[in-house]
Order: sequence, then structure tokens, then C-alpha cells
Amino acid sequence: MRGVVMYAPGDVRVEDRPEHQILQPSDAIIRLSATCVCGSDLWPYRGADKITGPTGMGHEYAGIVEEVGSAVTTIARGQFVVGSFFASDNTCEICRAGYQTSCVHREPGAPDGAQAQRMRVPLADGTLVATPEVPDADLVPDFLAASDVLGTGWFAAVAAEAGPGKTVAVVGDGAVGLLGVLAAKELGAERIIAMSRHEPRRRPRTGH
Repeated sequence: MRGVVMYAPGDVRVEDRPEHQILQPSDAIIRLSATCVCGSDLWPYRGADKITGPTGMGHEYAGIVEEVGSAVTTIARGQFVVGSFFASDNTCEICRAGYQTSCVHREPGAPDGAQAQRMRVPLADGTLVATPEVPDADLVPDFLAASDVLGTGWFAAVAAEAGPGKTVAVVGDGAVGLLGVLAAKELGAERIIAMSRHEPRRRPRTGH
């Protein structure tokens, strides 16, 4: 299969990689429908984070389940699923409290990288969420946003205690910031101020 590998800052290659196999009974193999670049991918690309060797890139993903391990019970072949950047069992005390990224059994959700044709997902029952049906192709990017930026923006809004009667300031208007705006609105914030360094985005909009 083809996959994206970072060798050094600024050195990113698309190359042939070994096909994934089920390594643990709780694993799943999915065929990627969409994947994207996260801001955290840019730290090693720019040299801010050290790279110790060739590394499969990506941890934001959505796709079709092709194979599941013998212990997987809630995810089935053929389903369209969205996954998290951390794998979790979703059953431990910390997961049940809503902090799945701090699961006592957590591990990278895309240990070999998600910018590829296929990937292995650990702890599939707790990490993957299936949609009722396979979405149309034009909707897939919207589901991809749920893999990382939606959860991050939602957590930020909850941590800031956004809610009725509150004024919320969102610093930054990238993907996470915009999802933070939507999350604050969904939580009932009365006024939301989005701050941006990008002049075109700060212009008042008319006719909407």
C-alpha cells in the first residue's frame, strides 16, 4: 500500500509500505476514505519536534472497516467509521468521565500513520464510531472533522464553561478555533468573539 512517511524536517515522502495486519484481537483494519494534516504534524516538519527515524504521518481519519479482530464486537466490516487520534477502551473510569484521551489503556490511535491507503486501529470498539450508513462522498470531509478538531474544539468550550449568559473569546480561527466557536454556540454562549491574525477573515460580512 502507499503511505506518507516523514524522514526529517521538510523531508516527506509517499512510498510503498507493508500491508497492515491484525496484531491484537481488539484491532481493526480500515481503508481510508479521507485523512488530513494536523497542526501538530507541522512541528516535526518545521524541526520544532525531534524526529528519531522514518515515521508514518497522520492521525485524523475516516474510512471503511475491512477487517476486525476476534475481540471486536461493536464495529463490523463494511461500516464507515471515524476514529480518534488516541485509542481508548471507552470503558475505564477515566473514559466514562469523558476523558477518553487519558484512558488508562490509551495508545496512539494511528500507530503507523493515517495518511495512507489503509491503517490499523487499536482498541477498535472504544476508538471507532460508526455512522448509520456509508455517507455520500461529498459528506466525507465533514465527518473527517469529527476525528480531531471537533472534539478538541468541544473540549475547549466545555473547559471554558461556555454556556447561557456567557461571553466566550476564541483565540485563533483555524479548524479547531472554528469548531470551538460552533461548540460554544451549541452550549448556549450568548456572545462569541473570534480572534484572528488573518485580515481577510476579520472583515465584517454583509448580506448573510
